[in-house]
Amino acid sequence: MSNLDVKPAATVCGGRDDVSAAPVRELLTGREVPLGESTVVRRLLPNLGRRMVGAWCFIDHYGPDDIASEPGMQVPPHPHMGLQTVSWLHDGEVLHRDSLGSLQTVRPRELGLMTSGRAIAHSEESPRDHARYLHGAQLWVALPDAHRHTAPAFEHHPVLPEITGGGGLHATVILGEIDGAASPGTIHTPLVGADLTLAAGTDARLPLVPDFEYAVLTMSGEAEADGVRLAPGSLLYLGCGRRELPLRADVDSSLMLLGGEPFEERIIMWWNFVARTSDEITTARTDWTTGSRFGDVHGYAGPRLSAPALPPGPLKPRGRER
Repeated sequence: MSNLDVKPAATVCGGRDDVSAAPVRELLTGREVPLGESTVVRRLLPNLGRRMVGAWCFIDHYGPDDIASEPGMQVPPHPHMGLQTVSWLHDGEVLHRDSLGSLQTVRPRELGLMTSGRAIAHSEESPRDHARYLHGAQLWVALPDAHRHTAPAFEHHPVLPEITGGGGLHATVILGEIDGAASPGTIHTPLVGADLTLAAGTDARLPLVPDFEYAVLTMSGEAEADGVRLAPGSLLYLGCGRRELPLRADVDSSLMLLGGEPFEERIIMWWNFVARTSDEITTARTDWTTGSRFGDVHGYAGPRLSAPALPPGPLKPRGRER
């Protein structure tokens, strides 16, 4: 998925300065951002109060939207570098195309995982004959320096490990490992992502890793995480130091658990690029504009996205004070 801000800010992420070594309950709300022709997303990360959770550096939550008479998601070809994209759906389908030649429809509870490495381009769209509702999340994972120049790749995993615990909790492991169940998706830092389904009346505890920092994204319903009631589209940052997470729900609900070791490296995010210096971002923008390095996406019915203009003068990282 692309960041379609016409004037994206350069955001510094990473480091341990703002990572709590003890459990916290920091509730974050997103801002609405138009995406493509007819989709509006709630951007939850980066946030004015929080910029990363482990290596997770970007979270968009969208829907559920009734797109029966709409084109649905239509995101033209655009570039990525230095990150992985994670496509996760609860309703609908997304057709993925990329400059490697991949053509894959991603359906609910299937993992679409794209590793940009040094450079890739892709598009995302609802198929012409699509389901009535579209509901999901698009997330980015920052690649550590040792892997950010790797060759690009795309993975599709239609079957993922599941955990059925007591108390009405069911978990699908998207990335990483929970309670001995490991996802087949490739990761490059200690990381975890899981889809949690809570039946009405759930009262359960999910095992966690104390060295990881965690956050919970509410997809639907109105569950409680560690006693905090969460409305759909909200993100609860939980900090580190937890061995388990209490979960309750009076109605059927769904959450995403995101976590990982705090990302020690300082990174710069601008538009669809994750880099270490301003010069790297400037070079990447030039390469996309001139048609080099990122490759071509074939089959999308429309032009590719143009890169936003860089701000005048050196690209200066910005964080909380946007």
